[in-house]
Amino acid sequence: MLEQLLIFTRGGLILWTCKELGNALKGSPIDTLIRSCLLEERSGAASYNYDAPGAAYTLKWTFHNELGLVFVAVYQRILHLLYVDDLLAMVKHEFSQIYDPKRMAYSDFDETFRQLKKEAEARAEDLKRSKQAVGKSLNNSKKQGQMQKAGFEGVTNKSSESNSSNDSEDGDDRKGRKLDNGHSNGNYVHNEESKGNGRANGVENGSSNAGAFDVNKLQKLRAKGGKKTEPAVSKGSKVEPKKKITKKNRVWDDSPPQAKLDFTDSVGENGDNIEVVAADHGESMMDKEEIFSSESEGEEDEEVGKDSKPETRKKGWFSSMFQSIAGKANLEKSDLEPALRALKDRLMTKNVAEEIAEKLCESVAASLEGKKLASFTRISSTVQAAMEEALVRILTPRRSIDILRDVHAAKEQGKPYVVVFVGVNGVGKSTNLAKVAYWLLQHQVSVMMAACDTFRSGAVEQLRTHARRLQIPIFEKGYEKDPAIVAKEAIQEATHNGSDVVLVDTAGRMQDNEPLMRALSKLIYLNNPDLVLFVGEALVGNDAVDQLSKFNQKLADLSPSPNPRLIDGILLTKFDTIDDKVGAALSMVYISGAPVMFVGCGQSYTDLKKLNVKSIVKTLLK
Repeated sequence: MLEQLLIFTRGGLILWTCKELGNALKGSPIDTLIRSCLLEERSGAASYNYDAPGAAYTLKWTFHNELGLVFVAVYQRILHLLYVDDLLAMVKHEFSQIYDPKRMAYSDFDETFRQLKKEAEARAEDLKRSKQAVGKSLNNSKKQGQMQKAGFEGVTNKSSESNSSNDSEDGDDRKGRKLDNGHSNGNYVHNEESKGNGRANGVENGSSNAGAFDVNKLQKLRAKGGKKTEPAVSKGSKVEPKKKITKKNRVWDDSPPQAKLDFTDSVGENGDNIEVVAADHGESMMDKEEIFSSESEGEEDEEVGKDSKPETRKKGWFSSMFQSIAGKANLEKSDLEPALRALKDRLMTKNVAEEIAEKLCESVAASLEGKKLASFTRISSTVQAAMEEALVRILTPRRSIDILRDVHAAKEQGKPYVVVFVGVNGVGKSTNLAKVAYWLLQHQVSVMMAACDTFRSGAVEQLRTHARRLQIPIFEKGYEKDPAIVAKEAIQEATHNGSDVVLVDTAGRMQDNEPLMRALSKLIYLNNPDLVLFVGEALVGNDAVDQLSKFNQKLADLSPSPNPRLIDGILLTKFDTIDDKVGAALSMVYISGAPVMFVGCGQSYTDLKKLNVKSIVKTLLK
């Protein structure tokens, strides 16, 4: 049974809803669809599943892009209604005939919808019956075939038995008997005489079986003395022997060595701790506004990429020239495919995961299909503009990520602001935790580190070195301790000491390591941090999707809470090593819905900055 059908504009104005259905939906499936699917450029999907306490709905939708309308149908997931797609298409067609932008109510559409629903249900029932009839006919034909095959095998067995009784006198050569007409009876086997003739013929003709050693060639080589034919060289020219390349001796610079190459400042000559001056490397790049040039570099002349087929490129050029002059009534999916294919290839070359690039192109196609192309406008520029809007919408955070404001809000409540850094092995969690600490110190925020990586050898010492150089306290309990308990005690210590922020360092773990993922889920559940930061490399491509999706999945599955905490934000490391391969940022944000809050771009404490969305989008599309 259909639960609800709504028609609303892209601005959110509800034009019509089915009063006959009138079922009160549990939860807010429509709002969740708009927030989690339509606004995040996932509208190219076929359906959306909504789960709430006591409710499990499936939502399907379609657009009328020219009029800016959205049609959404909601039904119980367990029902698997077959007529919903057909009903949405018919409702879209009929409603577009009576739609007027000045009208706000469409009570006269109730009777039309009732007729359309009956017609769609009747079609689905007829289709179901036809499928059942086809299935029965296939089963009957299969049974008949099996019966015929069984009868044929019985006849064949009888005939073979009679033939074997008749040929019992020739039992020794029955299988290898040759027929009178010179052909084999199917079981003919060469006798010893034929094998001998075959060997003799093979030697005389100089032929050999594949893979066998040729004796004739060996005899010829021996006769010639095993010499290989050399290319002819004129008498006047002499072949000079190749000179042996010798390695040149290294010349070392005579400049005197530096006075101090070892910058470690933890232990003195007598083993005493040396007082370290707090590191001051200047202003963090987080507080510097990055200048971005928005000047366009000129539009490309080709409709599709250079890697496309010539006939496709030729067709795209002529069609774009014609449509740019005369305009086009409505864009169809076939018109968009060449430009979308080129865009998908371009995104993949920039390290965007293939799955994400394909879904983005499907979403852009769904938003453009049916729209009217303006005069003197090419399809390629229209698709590019739609993709640019989609990328900006995805990468722009949907909520405020002002950490400094949240830190002061937590301080007013008398509790520290807790940040947990998680991620896979070797991405730079400890180093970038120190960068975040340095940035917070520049804003007069007191910070304490919590060494909760009790798994990796040297992790506590590494964090202790950063804490000593930054002159901030560190809470540590050594190794082989429960990290959840260590983090809890660190938060209690920060509350007593009046620290504003606690930065929790955790062990690197692969997304498939269930024991370590269970320990991480316990740490997050027990301490309820204010921010869970996923630290990921900007170098990864398709692996970014697997890492983030499995991290979120494990945190949800292993948490005892009915509302588990997932990834809140992303810190991208090694961003200075990727040139224009910036696609990992898009893949991570798309798959998790979490914003990129920090970008690591170097090895000093100041090398931390914000993500420039416009720069990323320009790099992805150029």
